[in-house]
Amino acid sequence: MTVDPASPPTAVDRSDVEYEPLVVESAPTSRDPSIMGYDEQFVKPEGRRGDIPALWAALISTAVFLVSSWAITLANKPTSLGLFFFHPLLQSLAVSMFTYGILTLQPTSQAKTKAAGLTRHQLAILALGVPAITLGTVAIVYRKYLHESAHFTTWHGTIGIVSVAWMVVQIILGAGSVWFGGRLFGGNPKAKLVWKYHRLSGYLLFPLFLLAAHLGGAWSNWSTGNSPYVVRLLAYTISPIVTFAAILVRMRTSKMQFF
Repeated sequence: MTVDPASPPTAVDRSDVEYEPLVVESAPTSRDPSIMGYDEQFVKPEGRRGDIPALWAALISTAVFLVSSWAITLANKPTSLGLFFFHPLLQSLAVSMFTYGILTLQPTSQAKTKAAGLTRHQLAILALGVPAITLGTVAIVYRKYLHESAHFTTWHGTIGIVSVAWMVVQIILGAGSVWFGGRLFGGNPKAKLVWKYHRLSGYLLFPLFLLAAHLGGAWSNWSTGNSPYVVRLLAYTISPIVTFAAILVRMRTSKMQFF
């Protein structure tokens, strides 16, 4: 079949399937390499065997930890505890929010789900977790100041303060990587490279929070004197172990390639 170049172009029959265009939602933005998750969204599917059971294991164990902490505190003359009353309530709430913040961003890879997960992650951690743990820490530090008590006398207190200080660095890495287009670290795509350090830092920091919770809940004088051993074993030893194991199951090491 020949075509006369001088003849006018004829209309194409668009009903033929060969001419149906591929429909890709948000193609101009979803394929932008500067968007976090670009390098995973067209390669790796979300979810794998074990993710859902691990999610439920983490949620249930975290709920046991949170409910037990609040129940023990509220059942032991809370009005007589002074500022200490706020410490176990707020710290347990903060650790629970940190857990949810990690879980909701795991194991998102697609652009849309990653963006939604990041929003939930920041709300849980920055709007709830960080204020809660800050107020809980201030309450116990100020209480010690009022009673002229020594600081850093236990592993629980020492690890707790170290964790909160590390948390500040973690927030800077995370917020600087995504806020205002990552301007703090030179903008995207440079800022995206910092995100993997934020991710690795979070996986190292999270077990420190769990360890501080274990030491305070399972071994502190106040806790051992006001709660049954079985409750402490379940809430402050078994639950943190299950939570961290579940987080590790859902972790994607491929998102932290440093070499």
